[in-house]
Amino acid sequence: MNEAVRTTTPLVPLALKDAPALIESVFPAQKVSFEAQAERKAVAAQTLTGLGSYWKGRKPLILVRAIVLGSLLPATDDPEQDLAVFEKLMAFDEESLARRALAENALSATRLQELIPISDPERYFSGRGWRRDITDDDKLVLYRRALVTFGSYEEKAGLGKRPEEVDQEWLYAPAWEAVNQHYAHLGINANNIAELVEQLGMLRYGHRPRAGDTFSGGGSIPFEAARIGCDAYASDLNPIACMLTWGALNVIGASPERRAEIDRDQQAVFDVIDKEITKLGVEHDEKGNRAKAYLYCLETRCPETGWMIPLSPSWVISPKQGAVAKLIPDEKNKRFDIEVVTGASAAQIAAADKGTVQDGDMVYTLNGRTYRSPIKTLRGDFRDADGNTGNRLRRWEKDEFHPRPDDIFQERLYAIQWITKKSINASRQITYFSTVTEADLAREQKVEKLVANNLAQWQAEGLAPDMAIEPGDKTDEPIRTRGWTHWHHLFNARQILIQAITLKAWKSSPSAPLGWLNVAKAADFNAKLSRWKPSQGGGLGGPVGVFSNQALNTFYNYATRAWAGFGASSFKMADAPLPAVERSIVSAPAERPTQSCELWITDPPYADAVNYHEITEFFIAWLRKNPPKPFDEWVWDSRRALAIKGSGEDFRRGMVAAYKAMADHMPDNGMQCVMFTHQDTGVWSDMVGIFWAAGLQVVAAWYIATETTSELKKGGYVQGTVILMLKKRAAGDRAGFKQRILPAVRSEVQRQIETMMHLNDEVKSKHGEPVFNDSDLQMAGYAAALKVLTAYTQIGGEDVTAFALRPRVRGEVTVVDEIVQQAAEAANSLLVPEGLAADTWAKLTGIERFMLRMMDMETTGAAKLDNYQNFAKAFRVEDYSRVMGSMAANQARLKRVPEFASRDLTDSTELGATRLGRLIIGVQQVLAETEPQAIVSQLQAEMADFLEVRSLLVDLLAFIERKAPEEQVRAGAEVLGARLKNLRFGA
Repeated sequence: MNEAVRTTTPLVPLALKDAPALIESVFPAQKVSFEAQAERKAVAAQTLTGLGSYWKGRKPLILVRAIVLGSLLPATDDPEQDLAVFEKLMAFDEESLARRALAENALSATRLQELIPISDPERYFSGRGWRRDITDDDKLVLYRRALVTFGSYEEKAGLGKRPEEVDQEWLYAPAWEAVNQHYAHLGINANNIAELVEQLGMLRYGHRPRAGDTFSGGGSIPFEAARIGCDAYASDLNPIACMLTWGALNVIGASPERRAEIDRDQQAVFDVIDKEITKLGVEHDEKGNRAKAYLYCLETRCPETGWMIPLSPSWVISPKQGAVAKLIPDEKNKRFDIEVVTGASAAQIAAADKGTVQDGDMVYTLNGRTYRSPIKTLRGDFRDADGNTGNRLRRWEKDEFHPRPDDIFQERLYAIQWITKKSINASRQITYFSTVTEADLAREQKVEKLVANNLAQWQAEGLAPDMAIEPGDKTDEPIRTRGWTHWHHLFNARQILIQAITLKAWKSSPSAPLGWLNVAKAADFNAKLSRWKPSQGGGLGGPVGVFSNQALNTFYNYATRAWAGFGASSFKMADAPLPAVERSIVSAPAERPTQSCELWITDPPYADAVNYHEITEFFIAWLRKNPPKPFDEWVWDSRRALAIKGSGEDFRRGMVAAYKAMADHMPDNGMQCVMFTHQDTGVWSDMVGIFWAAGLQVVAAWYIATETTSELKKGGYVQGTVILMLKKRAAGDRAGFKQRILPAVRSEVQRQIETMMHLNDEVKSKHGEPVFNDSDLQMAGYAAALKVLTAYTQIGGEDVTAFALRPRVRGEVTVVDEIVQQAAEAANSLLVPEGLAADTWAKLTGIERFMLRMMDMETTGAAKLDNYQNFAKAFRVEDYSRVMGSMAANQARLKRVPEFASRDLTDSTELGATRLGRLIIGVQQVLAETEPQAIVSQLQAEMADFLEVRSLLVDLLAFIERKAPEEQVRAGAEVLGARLKNLRFGA
């Protein structure tokens, strides 16, 4: 059939040159959100995480895939079928879900028979399991039937593997007939994703599409674009980002043959390192046991007693083994010995959890008396006459790697985790924790002597850092709190020794670039900023990476991995061969791309962005001297001055330069995708200005919930990403005025939302689930406004580029702010909750709309914390947390009617001053058995416009009656609503 199609309908290059992309009108945002979160929850199993988990900004690969495909696929006159084909290509359709569930072995024989009637179970099952001669095709018959019994997409998709984890040929085998048939009129005839992408590229651009990212970061965008068949271009100012992107494209994406070579080279280097460390005799004890980890703490002198006090916020080492560190006074030397106890009781573990650092103070007990001294006093913190802060900590010299005897903070080894001699090479090692012995201290001294004798030479050869720490927002921390002035001060003698031996071994390897990735990854888990986590992964405990958050936090106790503590699994990377496409990586500022691309997909820094230009100096210090090819082509410096920071005027100018450069390196029918974290209308206004000045016009916006919890901030909320799609603005001048633009914006908002709601109704009637949720529709309102706005070159007589680049005045509300806000209000006015009259909705305040909108979402189970955050902003709610019953990321909900206290509903509160607030009090009074007529009389007395709003009150009570989760509240609303509805005046 496909051959016949190709014969009769040849594929014509550039046939889709001016055709709209599917992503401009259709995008399964809800399903992409779920899959993106599922990918995030995979944590270390994510495809690119093995390169280095210290890079936190990678966007989910499934999201990148959806954007690339959505940008290449054309929109036809059948949007419902367009969506169906798109979902097949994303493995979101019912058949793919069944295959994904089968790949996971999600349903046992017993569970299948519970879910569906099986008339001939003996055909499939033997005893409690499958028959041995059963095939996957036979199993799929039952899986398809079973999945129908699950209600939502989330339930079905949650059963199975993620799409990228399943054999791609088998997963997509059923899709190609439908795909080729739907696009038969274009001459499409594909048998895999890469073939389809190449053919779509021919139809749109005359060649395989090129996808680029000038903020490539951890490499997820170029990697996934290449994986589905695009030529990939990546650039980043930061050489660590370039290195990670190189690793994604050339190690994880290597061909099977090349990957086998890389793995052999890596094992050869590991053998060299192991042999060298074993020969030095610094990791084995006298019995042949081998160290896995070393635990260190700071120590300082108490000003009251003159004793040296070990510092740690907790002395718990491993709850699983009952291992704790116990402080034993040494009266003679005025210090404490530290004894490691195993098999401690729960009470002993609880006691040990209270360390000698509590709430910023040093706290310890000696001879029955407790002493407490603020750490800042010990450190000698002060503020000078000019208001600058400082302290008495000595600044370390370049040739130092441990404290001098008279420094305020000393360092000491207090525990060692050992691997027993018999289990060193076993697949399951046996480990234990022990007290530090004199022999252990002798080995420590040997390591320190080795480093002291070799440090200068290692620094000269590039085997150890010699780079000074440049002050900055994040890099000030180690300088201020420890007096460290050079990057190698963040590493103790053992850590420097392991890193130097590792670098030396890799320098002579044919796969040296992989060594640079390994050394960076090891440094993350092998520095004085690597804290000890007592129950790492539910196990015995272990070191946590420096960049478990994006800062340079110093600790009072820290952990060091011995070489044996790393193991081959620490450097294991995923295996995801890429098709034969072009890939290039350039270290350059975002405003200087060296190649043209049809698709630019970027995740730029914005607002509270991570200061990667500072913190990656931690890695650059180790890797900058004599890097191997192709890394030697990059500038091994953070180039702070050139980095686009996340806020301020320089940020906006840098963004304009970057996006104008990308637009200049893009054909007229090219497309850009910009991702950013949704914040408020001020963010949108900034973005409008940036795109105006770059010559781009917004054509679509989608909202994706990408994180289940934030890794960059503390707090349990879902972090959302806005996907903005842009094209080049049409040539020529176009002037507009607010009075004319506003009606055009409102009209476009209405057209966009009504089109999406129509598709929702069509799909919901056939498949039981809508395509778009309220957040998608809300984003569509913003996109419609931006689409209209960014088409102009002048607003109110002012050139938009000049407008975009002029400094913002604090508190100023610009014409763009007004238009964007009115677009949001126009969108929200159309999103009337089910069962509420449009006339009622139009008369409500922001907090009332927020309450009713979220009550409606809660009844469908669609409400997540990001929805509450977004709608609170959209409805201009001052403090939505005051009406929330829970703020947990995946259990967010409003307060229930009975949960509102009287203080929540006074006239001085946002909700209490509204009619809805007064009705909540009324329902509470009904529940307290107050006579309904008395409540109605009270409402009459309190509301001057009672007669005019009575029907509105009745409508609100009817809504509560339908949506409240508690039966007694629904009954109370019904009673009060009936009394209001049947109220007779003058009787």
